[in-house]
Amino acid sequence: MEQSSVFDVIIIGGSYAGLSAAMALGRSLKKVLVVDSGEPCNKPTPHSHNFLTQDGKTPSEISSIAQQQVSQYKTVHFYTDVVIEGKKTAEGFEISTQSGERFEGKKLIFATGVKDNIPNIPGFSECWGKTVIHCPYCHGYEFKGKKTGVWGHVERAFHLAGLVNNLTDDLTLLPHGEDQLTVDQAKKLQQHNIKIEEGEIHKIEHKNGNITHIVLKNGKKLLFDALYAAIPFEQHCKTPETLGCELTEQGYLKIDGLQRTTVQGIYACGDNTSPMRSVANAVQQGNFAGAVVNKELTEETF
Repeated sequence: MEQSSVFDVIIIGGSYAGLSAAMALGRSLKKVLVVDSGEPCNKPTPHSHNFLTQDGKTPSEISSIAQQQVSQYKTVHFYTDVVIEGKKTAEGFEISTQSGERFEGKKLIFATGVKDNIPNIPGFSECWGKTVIHCPYCHGYEFKGKKTGVWGHVERAFHLAGLVNNLTDDLTLLPHGEDQLTVDQAKKLQQHNIKIEEGEIHKIEHKNGNITHIVLKNGKKLLFDALYAAIPFEQHCKTPETLGCELTEQGYLKIDGLQRTTVQGIYACGDNTSPMRSVANAVQQGNFAGAVVNKELTEETF
């Protein structure tokens, strides 16, 4: 692709949110470039759930179908690369990629997701997205009635335990960090027959990503089928921040009700803006962002 190609919109991130935005814009004949690295955050996950018409399909299957459908709109172009820099120009923005390409766009949409900071616990990464999971809406039904653990800092783990409680009668909270459960929290866990297991996780024993045991540093072995884990994350792409986009206290890109960031002309959608990390939510946000950007482009010329 030629350097300094000019587009109406450049979408950074070509997974569910990015492709959804591209479809909305392509159907309005806007010239769009989608730049994507091909490494989605949910790559380890074997199946996607809680998305009408796509329930149970693999993430790659959903994104492959989506890309095929978006590719039918000839004003939408694709480029496989990583965006490493962006700057404001008189006409909009210019982005630079890892391979040295530069592209100009009147508007930018960041659909770049987040990067999970996997803890240095043996077996954790191998099970992540399979039996070590983050979301009861995405994975909970598949582990209903199973022996389940919830691991994380107290507040987040307690919140997750409440959501998971109705899915299993065998639930154990493994609080992590220095914070302690309050008297009221401990009482509520006891009322719902949720066990509390103190002690740091040493390793996760598994077979091909399927948990067999969780081994604590005190040597105790716990039998689990699934472990919900509330782990920290960071923005997958730092370019929005270097362009001046603000983050929320939780680390998400700050947006208004129209998917606009705090920098005029830059929009964001998907996991980089919301704690509701699901394919369905990403598609909805992307579709809306595409419609908003199309409207604003139209208003500038009509």
